[in-house]
Amino acid sequence: MSDLNNDIRLVVDTGKISFGSKSTVRAMSENTALAIIIAGKGKNEIITDITHLCSISKMKLIKFDGNPVELGALCGKPYSVNALAIMDPGSSNILKEEYGV
Repeated sequence: MSDLNNDIRLVVDTGKISFGSKSTVRAMSENTALAIIIAGKGKNEIITDITHLCSISKMKLIKFDGNPVELGALCGKPYSVNALAIMDPGSSNILKEEYGV
């Protein structure tokens, strides 16, 4: 089992992602997202909405065990990130790994 933090960082550095809950929902509705990462300790309504949309669309959902500020810092952003959509995993194996939801 791979380390989620390393895989997220690798996706940010080598892949294509979209930051933020609105951009994530937009990427899901346009079918451009391959997987979704949410901050597990983020806003409950955002977590609930995105989790529901992932279950309807059968899209892979990865829960980051931290708050949005920690997820933003991991991604190298100076702001909090509640959710992000992965459009291209780059050189990461994040789509193949199981992290336990």
